[in-house]
Amino acid sequence: MDNKTGGAVPPGDRFTGLNSSWDRAGDLMVLADTPAEALRRLDVVVTSLSSDAHTWNLVYLQLVLEELRCQVTNLGACTPNETILRACVERTPDLLVISSVNGHGVHDGLRLIRTLRAQSGSDFLAALPVVIGGRLDATGRADPGTTARLLAAGFDAVFEDTAGVAPFRSLVHRIAADAPAPLELGDGTTLTRYGSGNPIGAQ
Repeated sequence: MDNKTGGAVPPGDRFTGLNSSWDRAGDLMVLADTPAEALRRLDVVVTSLSSDAHTWNLVYLQLVLEELRCQVTNLGACTPNETILRACVERTPDLLVISSVNGHGVHDGLRLIRTLRAQSGSDFLAALPVVIGGRLDATGRADPGTTARLLAAGFDAVFEDTAGVAPFRSLVHRIAADAPAPLELGDGTTLTRYGSGNPIGAQ
């Protein structure tokens, strides 16, 4: 069925005269061949934390997000909190993704999220979806207590590195669709605004 009115298009509906499924009208798809292509393209900042020098996890996450048609800014390893905050203010992303695999993510992550959420006069930072994942403590095991602390401090989802990439992909789809309803990921997950208390890191 041809659609000539503009905006997001359900799978199977097409605009006359367009040749590519990635033609756009602003931020909205004007031709959708699959459900994924009907989603808004997200602007995502990916970063490590100040004490973590690893980069492979950041490259992996960038590739996953780009596969999901996100525009990614990768801040790299050993990133100071001030640099992360500045990038968020300047870019106003749709999502901030924190990845840490050195076992100190819970401590560094708590310092970052408390600083970010406490920025006075910034409604944007107060509402920005922020997720963290990876090997977040020295044990390398999923810890409900660690997850609860991170969620209570202000993270929207905590991704342990033991559950695979599917929950993270589902979260990105949920945000891209601007869906307000909670997303049920299964496996006893605890849900927040967008995310889960038992998703994954970058493996």
